[in-house]
Amino acid sequence: MKRDGGFTLLEILVALSILAFGLAAATRAGIAGSDGAMALRERQLALWVADNHLALWRASREWPALGQRQGEAEMGGQRFVWQARIAPVMQQQFRRVEFEVSPANRSDTPLVRQIAYLAKP
Repeated sequence: MKRDGGFTLLEILVALSILAFGLAAATRAGIAGSDGAMALRERQLALWVADNHLALWRASREWPALGQRQGEAEMGGQRFVWQARIAPVMQQQFRRVEFEVSPANRSDTPLVRQIAYLAKP
């Protein structure tokens, strides 16, 4: 029996299965990349919330009282909850500020923890 060229049904099925596995892996990689980009965006926005509050305190030359402060902020169309712990340090001219910023819908998992030191105005 002579073959006239072309592919057999078995060869086509093998090629299609290889193609299906490749497309599934590419789709999974695309979804993972998209999720990673969204997580990075959310963390960057949370970092800006912390930076904005620290910059506001520095610009207003406010000397924050010791203790804890909290509030909400919106950045990039998302709501965030922030918490600042203000503690003394060895030198009386400085205060240690530890910021935690979380998404408003998941306030138990902070996205950003930032520590800064404010000088007495």
